[in-house]
Amino acid sequence: MGASTSHKNRRILVTGANGQLGKAIQAEAIGMDGISFIYTDYDQLDITQKDSIAAAINAFKPELIVNCAAYTAVDKAEDETELAFHLNAYAPGLLAELCKERDVKLIHISTDYVFDGASNQPYTETDRVNPLSVYGQSKQKGEELVMAAGNAMVIRTSWLYSAFGNNFLKTMIRYGSERSEIRVVFDQTGTPTLANDLAKVLLQIAKFTHIYFVPGIYHYSNQGVCSWYDFAYEIVSSLNLKARVIPITTNDYPAKAKRPQYSVLNKQKISNLLGVDIPHWRKSLMECIEQLQSTINP
Repeated sequence: MGASTSHKNRRILVTGANGQLGKAIQAEAIGMDGISFIYTDYDQLDITQKDSIAAAINAFKPELIVNCAAYTAVDKAEDETELAFHLNAYAPGLLAELCKERDVKLIHISTDYVFDGASNQPYTETDRVNPLSVYGQSKQKGEELVMAAGNAMVIRTSWLYSAFGNNFLKTMIRYGSERSEIRVVFDQTGTPTLANDLAKVLLQIAKFTHIYFVPGIYHYSNQGVCSWYDFAYEIVSSLNLKARVIPITTNDYPAKAKRPQYSVLNKQKISNLLGVDIPHWRKSLMECIEQLQSTINP
């Protein structure tokens, strides 16, 4: 567990801290004054257990919990329904209840997969949810349970990637180096989101909870729109990798879980609340690639 302390001793607890968003928060929080961060993962805090949550809240006395813990294996969830719902729905619901009882604020991370993708314009927070997959259904149930407690911000994001952990960016870099061609779907459209950009937004809310913590559902992704093919093409061409990127349809690439064909998020609400300019996905991708290259070739 990492922490940075100050005389004010405000405390923020982060769950799922070993995941890519958790790691991005740790990277972006370095040097932040006035807040102690407590980073926990499953072995320190099991959010499926009431006793574990209560013990952590009693021990650390956080003002805010940022819940990054989640079951994210989209295709596997089709076979592991119970586990997906346990981690993505009932556990966050339990966390929200205990936060409410102890007057702790909660930020819970959700997903664009709560939508069915039938729209052709960016989804707002009030648009009807209709998830197509077990993963999306479990996250949507989690949103419901968290919002019922009344003391939480739910932030939906999309296509998260970073320099940490396993993600689409790293897979494309690997395939682009090893293969002569990569086949990627071009008929699923959304927006890639750099985990560090989302982390900065979460930290802005954490630092100024008296201004920015307003319970409700929000959307955050980078700006712009692309298909998975466009995203892959940009990665491969930016790094001059040898593989050809070939566009295919969703039907050409059968996956167990159904994905929304269109899941662009409207970010106006969070942009208005925080007064932030949200970076374009291409700009953030270049930053992330530079970061990866500097760790490989310091």
